[in-house]
Amino acid sequence: MVVIDAQDAVVGRLGARVAKLLMSGQAVEIINPDKALMRGSLSAAKEKYLSRRHQKDKRTPENSPHWPRSPHLLLRRMIRGMLPFGSSRRGRDAYHRLKVHAIAPEGVKAQRIAEAESGGKHGTYSISELSESLGYNVRKPANQ
Repeated sequence: MVVIDAQDAVVGRLGARVAKLLMSGQAVEIINPDKALMRGSLSAAKEKYLSRRHQKDKRTPENSPHWPRSPHLLLRRMIRGMLPFGSSRRGRDAYHRLKVHAIAPEGVKAQRIAEAESGGKHGTYSISELSESLGYNVRKPANQ
């Protein structure tokens, strides 16, 4: 099993690496998904994901695609888009080997992906900022 820390990692590069590991048969766990970064404009991404959230099938709305708001489920859904989920059993099996933890488990040693580090002149924002703009309510612990 491979444990990956998503802190300060660019989502696209991280997702491509994770998809490759999953398709090779390894189980992958991702921690700190809310600290993963995306590049570009937050307002453009918000508009893109809100339009995806509002897509509905007229005949049977229950069959519409589901795009979550929470950061860990949103990252999991983004990685699903990089796998052959709908076209092969192998892709679905790979997706079921992926686990994304909202809170890092105690005592877990995670590796960082060096190529996925952010650095550039484009605007960056975290997945938690995107989730909050989509309407996700972050609950703060009571002692803070």
